[in-house]
Amino acid sequence: MQKSAPIDLATHPLTNWTGPHGLPDFTAFDDAAFAPAFEAAIAAHEAEIEQIANNPDAPDIENTLAAMELAGEALSRVSAIFWCRAGAHTNETIQALEREISPRMARHISSVLMNAALFERIDRLYQARDTLDLDAETDRVLEKVWKRFVRGGAQLDADDKARLAVINEELAGLGAKFGQNVLADESGWSLFLEENDLAGLSDALKSAMAEAAEARGEKGRYAATLSRSIVEPFLASSERRDLREKVFNAFAKRGENGGDTDNADIIASTLKLRAEKARLLGYETYAALKLDDTMAKTPEAVQELLQPVWRKAREKAAEDEKELARLAAEDGQNHAIAPWDWRYYAEKRRAERFAFDESALKPYLALENVIAASFDVANRLFGLTFEEQKGVPAWHEDVRTFIVRNADGSQRGLFLADYFNRPSKRSGAWMSGLQSGYRLGAGKTPIIYNVMNFAKPPKGSPALLSVDEARTLFHEFGHALHGLLSDVTWPSISGTSVSRDFVELPSQLYEHWFTVPEVLQKFALHHETGQPMPQELLEKMRAARTFDAGFATVEFTASALMDMAFHSQAEAPEAPLDFEAETLKQMEMPDAIVMRHRTPHFLHVFAGDGYSAGYYSYMWSEVLDADAFRAFEETGDPFDPETAKKLLRHIYAAGGSADPEELYKAFRGRMPTPEAMMEKKGLA
Repeated sequence: MQKSAPIDLATHPLTNWTGPHGLPDFTAFDDAAFAPAFEAAIAAHEAEIEQIANNPDAPDIENTLAAMELAGEALSRVSAIFWCRAGAHTNETIQALEREISPRMARHISSVLMNAALFERIDRLYQARDTLDLDAETDRVLEKVWKRFVRGGAQLDADDKARLAVINEELAGLGAKFGQNVLADESGWSLFLEENDLAGLSDALKSAMAEAAEARGEKGRYAATLSRSIVEPFLASSERRDLREKVFNAFAKRGENGGDTDNADIIASTLKLRAEKARLLGYETYAALKLDDTMAKTPEAVQELLQPVWRKAREKAAEDEKELARLAAEDGQNHAIAPWDWRYYAEKRRAERFAFDESALKPYLALENVIAASFDVANRLFGLTFEEQKGVPAWHEDVRTFIVRNADGSQRGLFLADYFNRPSKRSGAWMSGLQSGYRLGAGKTPIIYNVMNFAKPPKGSPALLSVDEARTLFHEFGHALHGLLSDVTWPSISGTSVSRDFVELPSQLYEHWFTVPEVLQKFALHHETGQPMPQELLEKMRAARTFDAGFATVEFTASALMDMAFHSQAEAPEAPLDFEAETLKQMEMPDAIVMRHRTPHFLHVFAGDGYSAGYYSYMWSEVLDADAFRAFEETGDPFDPETAKKLLRHIYAAGGSADPEELYKAFRGRMPTPEAMMEKKGLA
């Protein structure tokens, strides 16, 4: 970053938040404000760290651990706003700074974790922890911080510290570029169609495609874009096989085009650096390094979960493919089922088996009603209420702001929601926070946000969701509740700061309430008539909940197995895409199905370090969530107050305050087995 004139962090709008309800004032800064604010905030954090490290007093919890946890508030605030913008509403200025700031932040974090004087103070506390009479939460935070320093290179010699810092910096830059390449491919591709190209498409999908075309300067036409909210219904309903093939191939080849946005070299470099990092830190593989602080603990334990599911899913998919081929033959088609055929014939099969197709559900799943349902469930389980605040400026005009209140009327925090797809937003759906909630020092209340990519309807028309999209909203709102309900002292264990294979439990568990009959009866209302979804349709939807489970599970499990295959190598593969092809061949991947996330656009794994050697965690958490919801089913009441109270205390409010296995046992009384998950997926 270029040096700029000093700024006053105490008054700067990126660090001194003076907007409504304690939010940043998003009208008070522009894109050019980020670089100097980062520069000043990093310098301020460096000074705070030096002061803690060089404190002449003997280390104690207050002057070392607590001081570290509360340091860097200005940097946290600038970062929170910037990374929100980088994901949800980016542009060339933000992307250029992202490529610059990612390695700069990695270098800064490395300098903190490799600060010898600081680690000496942490180490002295850690070695003496049995004599310090610590409460359980503080003891756990001290252990986690000590381990973070060790995994950050604190015990390496000077040369290895220097090399690890370089690796971390390079990985950060590669991750930023990977994500930008995928976004460029997604936002840069559209297939413009005319009315006579739309055979089979629903009116809702046509409206979304018309809106997408108009947003791209092609009013009067229809755009198939690479937003999943358009791609998947298009593949499921378009009668034009040639168009399905074009859309599918564009979607599957994001990040793999041989041009400036091709990710092949980035993947190879990333895997090579990760393998080297693992060796430097004393681990055989990168997977072993990443799994060391998880519930699974080892790559072998992950394989023990994934392999039986993979075999079952592949068998089920093979049976289903025969049925799809039968339907294609009845259509007069004699070709093998290709990946761009699967969803189309699966929808025909759904209609044949259950006498309805998914598009029949959309009129009953208006976005506003699904939002209201998610809020109502949170109220019945946890006593929360949500009050929308109109006209609050945020990072985009589509963002909505809600005050969240406890049952006694006191303010719990803020929830922001950004629901619609746009070219400036990366794909997928996620939860994050502008501010975590904790009690240390003066304490903070949480400011949590959800980002979705639903197709935006024409003005005046409601957004109608698919069942999968409605579940996605519930899923991400489950993450949001994990952040909002956090009730811990220490910032570093607040909310979703838990092990990777536990973090999906609150979100995946929350999905279950979407299909609770009384929730659907109350909120699944026709957007025109206001009539509830007919009982017959409700029953068909529930009966079809495991429909096409083989396909969905093969899609996911192949991605999880590929992630583990890449990161379980002592030496990284020289040609990752050849390795992908060979691994899929060895796995006997069905020709008619493609991984849910192919390697060139596997954002979870390569656009940063979040889910690398960790994509399996969705299924690990699925074992937990299926068993956890059974706790409610066993009472006969999906909102049983006593069970909800235990769920709040031990799961949603607990953050990372205890080992996740302890937390789960405190809620359920035991650890689960995979049977409930296999039954839930229709693979039992």
